[in-house]
Amino acid sequence: MEIIRSKSNQLIKQAKKLQQKKYRKTSYLIEGWHLLEEARQSGAIIQQIFVTEDGLHQLDTKSPVKVVSPEILAELSDSVTPQGVVAQIALPQQELPQVLNGKYLVLEDVQDPGNVGTMIRTADAAGFDGVFVSEKTADIYNMKVLRSMQGSHFHLPVYRVNLPALVEHFQTNQVPIYATTLSKDSVDYKKVNIPSSFALVMGNEGQGISDFIAEHADQLVHIPMPGQAESLNVAVAAGILLFSFI
Repeated sequence: MEIIRSKSNQLIKQAKKLQQKKYRKTSYLIEGWHLLEEARQSGAIIQQIFVTEDGLHQLDTKSPVKVVSPEILAELSDSVTPQGVVAQIALPQQELPQVLNGKYLVLEDVQDPGNVGTMIRTADAAGFDGVFVSEKTADIYNMKVLRSMQGSHFHLPVYRVNLPALVEHFQTNQVPIYATTLSKDSVDYKKVNIPSSFALVMGNEGQGISDFIAEHADQLVHIPMPGQAESLNVAVAAGILLFSFI
């Protein structure tokens, strides 16, 4: 059995590039047995699996496998303690659906990978129908985001979109937009009657939603805070609203 031990191996060099966004044109990396199983169950195209010799027995014979040394696996991994397996997955070919009728989460320029992954995972848990992320939101195929999502991107579609075009698409489909912000025009989220189909917009960690979203939202909402904290973490706020709006 051949074990890849060299960092200069061409396959390893090409795979390692996928840790950088600019190289993730057609595929991306996932790490760990849980995400690999989620990928399999979802029918995702698994292009290559890199596994240490110790983990080889956990794979079926049909898997496209390359056995690597622990040192090489660490090169492909983004975590402090690699789990023994990294897989290269084909990027899904997703186009914006023509008809929108459901519950949607929109992330506008959310920067922190942990926040992005947590909010997508929470939308998945709350039974939302899809997530839209703006062009400036953290890349969902960043390994930190993937680790935080825990496979939720295999359960519901996540689209990277031009925000003005998305807003127009929501309006065409008569999907009302609810956006979170603290302003004189926002209302307590508990006082809003939420329809069966809607979009909830969460804004940037520091700046909140943009003026564009504020102007085009059907309703601005906020979470009352009786304590002394000035704000909530955006992922925490999203969790409160996502489960309140279903």
